[in-house]
Formats: sequence, structure tokens, C-alpha cells
Amino acid sequence: MASYLQIADDEKGHELDLFCVPRHYENDLDKVIIPHGLIMDRTERLARDIIQDMGGHHIVALCVLKGGYKFFADLLDYIKVLNQNSDKSVPLTVDFIRVKSYCNDKSTNSVKVIGGDELSNLSGKNVLIVEDIVETGRTMQTLLSLLSECNPKMVKVVSLLVKRTPRSSGYRPDYIGFEVPDAFLVGYALDYNEYFRDLSHICILNDQAKEKYKV
Repeated sequence: MASYLQIADDEKGHELDLFCVPRHYENDLDKVIIPHGLIMDRTERLARDIIQDMGGHHIVALCVLKGGYKFFADLLDYIKVLNQNSDKSVPLTVDFIRVKSYCNDKSTNSVKVIGGDELSNLSGKNVLIVEDIVETGRTMQTLLSLLSECNPKMVKVVSLLVKRTPRSSGYRPDYIGFEVPDAFLVGYALDYNEYFRDLSHICILNDQAKEKYKV
């Protein structure tokens, strides 16, 4: 079972004025729940675990856009450092896919995969799917089903966040950064209708902001 750092349901978080938060978001957030430095430290450890498990094989790192791009970039930077400074290194190439399953703050029943035609290029490859957050798990299960039709040699999934929610299908990734409460989280490239991707920390969105940025 994947190890992870658990953020409790009653986690008090941190006051916004203790951190550098863009002024245009100061009234939209309840609290900082995962500071940027903690994200980076946990990502560094995930990189080490992945290299230990998958090292020795060429890896295709598949970024799930848009929310996964920041975690993807930082994770690959740490893997690159490990490749440069250890006896065990792994060839790494990258690819991208976009998955959409949200409207406002609600997960829809449909999962839209953009770029799926290119998944055929992953046949016979060792694939590492890099995701920002797993909530119900249905989005990832859909992607894994599509990927299995292309006959990759190996597929592992790393997700920065996994949400504790009664809506979960029970799916768990191979590597997990943090297990988080069932709240709407933004920042570190996680968005609400495309806003908040430019926020460094992971924060809880308040109800007024959900209305303010609603489409």
C-alpha cells in the first residue's frame, strides 16, 4: 500500500497572512492547508521512491493536464537531480494528456479525455501517469482503461493528492503525496474554473469565491 502524509479532517491549517498569497485572492481563501515548502519536500521523496521502483527502465512520464503541470515539472526536476547524482539513473521522456471532469465545484458523471488518440504511442512502454488529485477515482480508472487498450509494458500512477470522500470508487494510486479532507482545494496549479493556478500553496476555497468565479 502506498505511504502518504495525511492531512486530518480537523486540520486547522495556517492563517493566510503568514504566507505570500496574491492580493487578488486574499478574500477567496479560508486557509493554507499545505504550504509550498511541504509540497516540495514530499515531492522529492516521491521522486526517490519512483526511481527505486522503476529505475533501470525507460520511463514515459505522462502528465495529466491542466492541474498536474506544476507537480509534473517539480517531480521531474527531482528525478533529474537523482539521475545526475546517483549510480542508478533512468532514461525519461514526457508526454501530455488533458482530462476534464469538473464544472464549477462539482464532478460531472462524464470524463472527457483529450489527446487519447496519441496513447497508442505508449505501446510496450513503462508509463508513469502524473496527476494532481484523485477524488472519486473514476477519471483515473477511465484513463487507465483507455491506456490498457494500447498494451503498455507497465503503468504506475503518482498523485500529489488523494481526497477522502464517500464518493470514492475505492481506487488508490501507486504513489500518493498527501491524503486530504473532502474540501475544495486550489493552488499549486489546482484550479476553480481556471483561477488559482498561480497560487503557490494549496488552500481551501471559501464559499463566497465559489460564487464569485462561477461560470
